[in-house]
Formats: sequence, structure tokens, C-alpha cells
Amino acid sequence: MPNSVLNSEKAIVVFSGGQDSTTCLFYAKRHFKEVELVTFNYGQRHNTEIEVASKIAKDQGLKHHILDMSLLSQLTPNALTKHDMKIETGEDGIPNTFVPARNLLFLSFAGALAYQVNAKHIITGVCETDFSGYPDCRDSFIKSMNVTLSLSMDRDFVIHTPLMWLDKTQTWELSDELGVLDYVRHNTLTCYNGIIGDGCGECPACKLRQRGLHQYLEQKGDASL
Repeated sequence: MPNSVLNSEKAIVVFSGGQDSTTCLFYAKRHFKEVELVTFNYGQRHNTEIEVASKIAKDQGLKHHILDMSLLSQLTPNALTKHDMKIETGEDGIPNTFVPARNLLFLSFAGALAYQVNAKHIITGVCETDFSGYPDCRDSFIKSMNVTLSLSMDRDFVIHTPLMWLDKTQTWELSDELGVLDYVRHNTLTCYNGIIGDGCGECPACKLRQRGLHQYLEQKGDASL
């Protein structure tokens, strides 16, 4: 689809206030005429995530929907919703930060919202390259979900996954190309321990993020961190 067409249309970004979804926010702003954000409150490990998402939305002057999905924490106790649970990887290779059906439900509700606000495009920051073992971040799932959403509401939705085949180094590169690397670095929340910006440096999310940043800055010849 030509950019001239995309630029005249409306998009919903599934938005957590983290590195990936914030990069997607700026990607959406570049490619679409109108952008709205949707954040899901599902009893995640830190309320700070909602606060960060709200602040970024306000900074960017974007309409921000916060939907109550607290039922998820009742259905699927895990390290993202059970705050006293230690983060670890199970024998099946899937970390206990995996929230079963999260992206299935998030995209379903994002689709329902898109229907209501007349948005054709839904953007999510899922990634198969650095997907941390989460089965609902795979390209095959997203493609099936795109078909399901479109059939369920008889609308021609398009789910965009601009990070799907990017590793964290390339995600940082994209944010730099969009002119927002410093903004993403200092204003987003990826850390499982709730520390904004560069985070705690110890949790799996921080290690992945920092490794990608180091690698990208080294490629640029910029060793400053």
C-alpha cells in the first residue's frame, strides 16, 4: 500500500510505554494521518507502566484509551501479574513472565476499539527475532489474528508489526532513524523492576535492551552510554 494512502488513514497503537511500543508510536506518527493509543491495565507488575504510557501519550498529544483487563491477573497468575513471584524460565523454555492469551485478548480489544473509532490499522510491537519464548509474538499468530479480526467484524483490518524481524539492535536503529532514540531511551519503561529509562540492568528485559543499545552505539562508533 503506497505511503500516500497510509498517510490519509487512521491507526491504533497497542501501547505499554515500553521501548518497543513507543518506537511503534513514532513509526505510526510517521506513516499515518491520525494515531490513537490503547493501553491495557491487567494488573501488571508495576502501576508505573500505566503512568509512563499516559505521560508519553500526553507528551505526544495523542488520544489515549486505557482499558481495564484485570481479569487476566485472575486467570493467569505469572511473574508479570504476581508481584512476589521470582522471574525465571520454565522447563518448556517459556519464561514465567508469559501471560497466556495476553496478545490474543489485547488485539481482540484493540480491534473492537479500532472498529468504534473507524481505524483500519492496528500496530503492535511484537517481535519474533527477540520474542523471549512468547508464542503469541510469532508472525504466524499475528497473521491468523489479522484474518480472525477482519472476519469477526467484517472489516478490512491491517495489523502492522514493524519490529517483527528486528533484533533489539535494529529496534534502536529504527528509533534513531525516526529521530527519537534519546526520547525512547530516557522516557520508556522496559524494566521488570519498574525503573524508567536504562532500568535496573539486571532483569532479562533490561539485559536484552542494554545489549541491543550497546551494539547499536558501537556500530555507530558512539561509545557513550
